[in-house]
Amino acid sequence: MRFITGNLHATGSFVALAIGDALGAPLEGSAQTESWVTEMLPGGRHSRKKGQITDDTLQAMAVAESLAACREFNQNDLIFRLLLGYRKRPEWYGPTSSAFFALVKSGTLPQRAAWLVHIRRHGSRSNGSVMRGFPVGIFYPSPYVYDVSLACSQITHFDPVAAHCSAWLNVMVSDMCRGVSRNKAYRHARSLCTIPEVRTILGNFTEYAPVASLDAVLCSHAALSCFMNARTLETAILSAINLGGDTDTAGACCGALAGAYWGLEAIPDRWRRDLEDYESILRCAEQLWYWSAHLP
Repeated sequence: MRFITGNLHATGSFVALAIGDALGAPLEGSAQTESWVTEMLPGGRHSRKKGQITDDTLQAMAVAESLAACREFNQNDLIFRLLLGYRKRPEWYGPTSSAFFALVKSGTLPQRAAWLVHIRRHGSRSNGSVMRGFPVGIFYPSPYVYDVSLACSQITHFDPVAAHCSAWLNVMVSDMCRGVSRNKAYRHARSLCTIPEVRTILGNFTEYAPVASLDAVLCSHAALSCFMNARTLETAILSAINLGGDTDTAGACCGALAGAYWGLEAIPDRWRRDLEDYESILRCAEQLWYWSAHLP
């Protein structure tokens, strides 16, 4: 029974990530909307189709598929899968990930590539490693989830701030997929964080206005704030995608949290019908949770 119940929350987290991504994609880069967007729309910066996912979901699927195939976090396998996705749609990727994958394609070793991107761009605290990392939260229970989240983030994002933002949100997803309450999961994540800036902003989320920025801390805070203040999954995701800015990533991160808490059945049917590759995304989530339950 625990596996079945957890499956609804694990699949809910992964599918809601994709839902938030697809809902927010047409609004990416826009100012905060005056009219409340509630449905999937076509358009946006890359002229997307209605319900089309972005690299946020593609990268999360690469992480999920790697974990399920290897039965553990395997850096080399994950880099290979992430690079395959980048080669298909490089124009979708954010600044830090794009620079990293371009260097790896040219023959630079991954660890050196992450460091070079960090130096050349004067930092690497963008939100790309946060939005792709949620399968780690679904797959790993405590006490493993925090450290694996750090390792997964640091493949592409050298800055520890991005890594600890990912770890914070992943701890919450991990706990909620396993039946922990929202507030208890939040307190658990806060107790583990050792980066003062992350602990201050995410640990006092009610004191700051949410901003859906490319910055890992600000984007994580926006997603967390929208989730913690919402009474339903739908309200949480809509609050995130209507912020303006990096709406697909804010929507994806908030969706992952909300789906882990409210579960798959809380996702409106109309959103599931409109989501590109819904069945493939659902199967990916089910496989991820299945192998999580069979960890040694």
